[in-house]
Order: sequence, then C-alpha cells, then structure tokens
Amino acid sequence: MNAQRKILTLETLPVWRAAFRQTGRSLVVTNGCFDLLHAGHVAYLEQARLNGDALLVGLNSDASVRALKGEGRPLNSETDRAIVLAALEAVDAVCVFPDVRADLFLASSQPDVWVKGGDYTPETLNPVERQVVESLGGRIVIIPFVPGKSTTGIVEKIQRQNP
Repeated sequence: MNAQRKILTLETLPVWRAAFRQTGRSLVVTNGCFDLLHAGHVAYLEQARLNGDALLVGLNSDASVRALKGEGRPLNSETDRAIVLAALEAVDAVCVFPDVRADLFLASSQPDVWVKGGDYTPETLNPVERQVVESLGGRIVIIPFVPGKSTTGIVEKIQRQNP
C-alpha cells in the first residue's frame, strides 16, 4: 500500500467521507500533532482504530503546531508526519488541517466516534470541538496515555544529552 494514497486534502475530505458513509461502516476520527511518532502514539492509534471500522487522523499543520507548541516545533514537517502516519496499518486516512482547533476538520469528517488522548477529560475537551461532534451524533472516547511516552519527553531527553 502506498502511504501517499491515504493522504487526503481538506478539499477531498467531504467526498471521501460521503463515499465512506455509503459503505455503512463506522468512522473513528482523532487529531493531533504527532510530531515525533513513538510507541505511545502507535498504541493510541491502534486502540483508537478498535472503536470503529476505519480510522481517519486529522493532523495539525506546521503553523498550527507552532501556535500550540511554540517555536522550534514541529520537528518534522506536516508532509513527513502525514506520510509516517499514513504508513501505519491502523490508519486508513490522514488529513492535514491548518487550524489550531479541529472544529472545521471535525465538521468535514463527521466522525461516528471521536477519540482523544488521556490528557483530556470530557470536561476539558474544547467545547466547540465537542459540540460539533455531538451535534453530528458522534460518540466521544478518551483513551489513556501510555505512561512515560511523549514527544515532549523525547525532546527533553535529547536536550539533556546534547546541552
């Protein structure tokens, strides 16, 4: 499978979603930066995929990662991050979106299930994003983090070893 074929644009996402809906299968959606892919990400994505028939990953653009994480991030470009994610067996499609918030991406992807990581609770989810998913009839699932696995932790370890 060519990973590039699994990468959607915001323009092609609605058509892809409509075709997928025609199959009668359920779509799981998650979103994030996925800057340095690590074992915690892989476990999270595999667990997310178990909540439906296909997994779509919304990927923050380079500009939105910088706005969220600060200068110096992302470490990998959005193109590279999208290709690596698309190469994973658990991921059926990837779509880069330009916004800090995912509400427009969520409105286009119309998830049956929206999965978020364990740093969130239902109460701390962005209320606009949550409202979009709920208004579309989507279910929200929170998946716990894999302890000790984070991009920030990896970056800090590298910085300690290379002062």
